Amino acid sequence: MHPNYKPESLKTTIPHREEIYTALQDGSILEATAVRCDAQHNLIVHLDGMTGIIPREECALGIDTGQTREIAILSRVGKPVCFQVQRIENNVAYLSRRAAQQKALQHLLTEHHPGDIISVRVTHLEPFGAFVDVGCGIVSLIGIENLSVSRIFHPSDRVSIGQLLHAVISSLDAETGRICLTHRELLGSWEENAAQFTPGETVCGIVRSVEDYGVFVELTPNLSGLAEQRFPVTPGETVSCYIKSILPERMKIKLNLIDHIGQVPAVPPPLSYFIESGHISRWQYSPEVCTTRLVQTEFDQPTIEDF
Repeated sequence: MHPNYKPESLKTTIPHREEIYTALQDGSILEATAVRCDAQHNLIVHLDGMTGIIPREECALGIDTGQTREIAILSRVGKPVCFQVQRIENNVAYLSRRAAQQKALQHLLTEHHPGDIISVRVTHLEPFGAFVDVGCGIVSLIGIENLSVSRIFHPSDRVSIGQLLHAVISSLDAETGRICLTHRELLGSWEENAAQFTPGETVCGIVRSVEDYGVFVELTPNLSGLAEQRFPVTPGETVSCYIKSILPERMKIKLNLIDHIGQVPAVPPPLSYFIESGHISRWQYSPEVCTTRLVQTEFDQPTIEDF
């Protein structure tokens, strides 16, 4: 993504006066911390040697039409906001976050295509997915089913608020401005993940579900194995397990539970990406030798098959 259109940061510096006047002339996008929201819901921004004001209707796309709720303004206090400088009067800089977002959205819709990989930052989590900033505070959703191949109960099992991620654009809608994302395709295919393990090893994994026929243990975010339940375990628990066999033709890993380790940390472990940039036309999770199940994503003609 164009450097001006990056996600709003967790930490930012105070723009110098010279930067502010330059931005007024060339339309570049700056970022600073919103320190207050006044009674009229204008955001006050910390600038070098002058007061910065983002008028209410300029705080976000959709505020002027009612499509965006007021909480989108109130929740920015104490956090960085991007903006363009519209004018400077009597040492007061009048700013527009909405204009910066409009430019970022237009860039995404015209310069990107399904299958393109972009950088995003997690803004908040819901049981159904992770909301992410795709640029200048524009929010999109990665559904929980698209965070990884390995099933999780809540997005917090995989990502945390403020975390910078890579994501793949799955669809773009110029009429609505909607951008849909997926993430699991960047975490490797079954074969790429299985290549990290060897039968006969004993490794740690996270219990993701307990079924009548066995326990699913996550070895990596895109790889799980099935173990017989030799002793009681609960989802979210870390266990040690012995790898009995790796079967690409059936896309299965057979495990034996060895011992309890404990509960997973509150913060998910860092993600390991197999792809971080560029474009994906097609992604296939299933091994070529597997004839029982096909898991793939077609980005040039966006459909996801999983049967």
